[in-house]
Amino acid sequence: MLSKALSRVGASAARHPWRVIAAWLIAATLAVLAAIAFGGRTADSMTAPGLDSQRAAELIERAGTGQQGMTAQVVVTPLDGGATFLDHGSARTALARLQDQVRGLPHVLGTTDPAGALDTGGDTAVRDGLVSADGRIAVVRVQYPDQSRLSAEDLHALVDLGGRLRAELPLRIEMGGNLFYVFSDPDGGASELIGILAAAAILFLAFGSLVAAALPIGMAVFGLTVGVATMTVLAGVTDVPTFAPVLGSMVGLGVGIDYALFVLARHREYLARGLDPREAAGRAVATAGRPVVFAGGTVVVSILGLAVANVPFMTVGGIAVSIVVLIMVVASVTLLPAFLGAADMRLARAGRIGRALQSRKLGRLARRRVTAAGAAPAGWRRWIGHVSRHPVPYAVGAAGLLLTATLPVLGLRVGLPDDGSLPPSRTERRAYDLVAEGFGPGTNGPLVIAADPAGDPGVLDRLVTTVAADPGIASVAPAQVDRATGIATLVLFPTTSPQEKATADTIARLRTDVLPTAIGHGPARAHVGGAAASLSDVGQRTSQRLPVFVAAVLAMSFLLLMLVFRSVLVPLKAVLLNLLSIGAAYGIMVAVFQWGWGGALIGLEATVPIVSFIPMFLFAILFGLSMDYEVFLLSRVREEYLRTGDNGTAIVQGVSRTARIITSAALIMVAVFLSFAVAEDPSTKMFGLGLATAIFIDATVVRMVLVPATMTLLGRTNWWLPRWLDRMLPRGPVGTDDTDAESTGEAPRPTAS
Repeated sequence: MLSKALSRVGASAARHPWRVIAAWLIAATLAVLAAIAFGGRTADSMTAPGLDSQRAAELIERAGTGQQGMTAQVVVTPLDGGATFLDHGSARTALARLQDQVRGLPHVLGTTDPAGALDTGGDTAVRDGLVSADGRIAVVRVQYPDQSRLSAEDLHALVDLGGRLRAELPLRIEMGGNLFYVFSDPDGGASELIGILAAAAILFLAFGSLVAAALPIGMAVFGLTVGVATMTVLAGVTDVPTFAPVLGSMVGLGVGIDYALFVLARHREYLARGLDPREAAGRAVATAGRPVVFAGGTVVVSILGLAVANVPFMTVGGIAVSIVVLIMVVASVTLLPAFLGAADMRLARAGRIGRALQSRKLGRLARRRVTAAGAAPAGWRRWIGHVSRHPVPYAVGAAGLLLTATLPVLGLRVGLPDDGSLPPSRTERRAYDLVAEGFGPGTNGPLVIAADPAGDPGVLDRLVTTVAADPGIASVAPAQVDRATGIATLVLFPTTSPQEKATADTIARLRTDVLPTAIGHGPARAHVGGAAASLSDVGQRTSQRLPVFVAAVLAMSFLLLMLVFRSVLVPLKAVLLNLLSIGAAYGIMVAVFQWGWGGALIGLEATVPIVSFIPMFLFAILFGLSMDYEVFLLSRVREEYLRTGDNGTAIVQGVSRTARIITSAALIMVAVFLSFAVAEDPSTKMFGLGLATAIFIDATVVRMVLVPATMTLLGRTNWWLPRWLDRMLPRGPVGTDDTDAESTGEAPRPTAS
């Protein structure tokens, strides 16, 4: 039985704490050393089998034109406001020197030549898109090999060269391109620290003890170290997306501290009952540890369900994040009880600072922490009782509020936030603005058509003519043809920026109307690629697969909860309420990121579409995390129902007993996630705000209002289970607290069905 196994593990770890702590120290050291020796860098491969953009990438790779590699761009403008590159002056001389210096950097395959084009005539440079029409802005595009042959040193070399030349040349020099995107240090370091500090403050207020506050933080840091190091080793084997370490840190910190808080709170209850610290640790892991294992398993299974999208980078990213969650679960039932055993009786009392807080007015909040073992805080008991006496208005009002917050989802638009959404302090943003100013917004998101003429000599001319005539295309660069394969590549510059819906419409029109018209019924084929096209394709695929994924996760969660709580209506209600909280989070994301409501509060520079893969990722993570609270809360309600047989008493006692822990845990998660919402990268902001909003709604409106209201309305039918189904389901539910009942001498009563 799971409870007995967890009890043995927890008690053993508490009896031999230093052995377990030493084992975790060794594991963390080995993981870090393995990451240093065998780890790799994260890499984004926004492609998937069968997509048109993937077929374009395959043709480009066959052609060997170099466009499949990494790129950077150096954007320059004269410091003298009256000078232009069209003049034969110092600005043009400085431009030529800059080109030569960039071309001499390690691993650079080549650059465009605006200075050479200017020497042949200003019209040529303008026509080729190298110099703006007014002559004020020039772009040097730098071609690198593929990512596997590069490192962060290549980015540092380019940045250092720019810094040196800014002091020597009469030019303003800005830089951008996917070299920056891939090799820039990821967001998250400062956010992790802010999240940890906020969590420590909340834990101290919840327990009034520095020791009690430090243990969950220490466990989470251990687990995060092992998890991120393991993720780095995984990156040495396959392409782990760049968002995975940030998302793994975000989710890992949140669930790690949450799980530790659940176990720690139950441990302190047992200490207050007079149990020996080591026995209390074993009992705490046996009781609170079971919901932790179940909830963590749900998170992992939900995230691994991303594989149904058939988008490799999402699948690998899900595996990487799942590894961190699994490690946090293992740490919660092994490392944490070792910490509890080492802390001994110091957890049963508040420290001097905690006692000082309790002696003041502020201490009214702190005194609620040290209620007698198992006693529900009076304030929460009054509130849950009030909701239970007026279930209809609270259920209707809370559901109406969440449905209203969900409405903006109807306007959700997926896309690609580009460098234009970065803060002006970043050189990538300044380069983006200069390019948009001089050449038009579409120049920041070029499309690439890869065409295989297959023996049709006139297809390339027809392609150039028909593509250039499309109203969504501003210009077409000269075609490049590989002599060996005959494959041609055309670089197109749309009239709109990469994140605009009009750009996605242009991509769709090229595929459905323009290319078929140019190619006709012959053997030639052509595909549209480029970063904007890849993200658009991934967005469409995830949107198509999202209903299947959602249905699979809902069905899995329903079945697991039915097995745990021996009920049909409890899991059905849980699934519907979780959908409400996630839908409201989606709606708030649309309002903030697409409509700009309150965007300035998180440092959002401009409205942006929702990153195409984020809705599916958020659903997987949020549904799993919301089950943490569902299982923890319903486990206590179930205990009370088995003990008393009275549904009303079980709701009030069970919800009020868990309310303080759930709200404290939610505050910690919200603090951790919001610390990431202020990061510079818009994708990190979306993850942080979406997770924080959903957890806040779930732990307040859903758990403290909708759950008691709906369970009161359902009455004893909450626990209804057809007898034929009861006979089919295996016994030994995770949610019933047999161990706790045995420890208090109260035998569980049979389930009503």
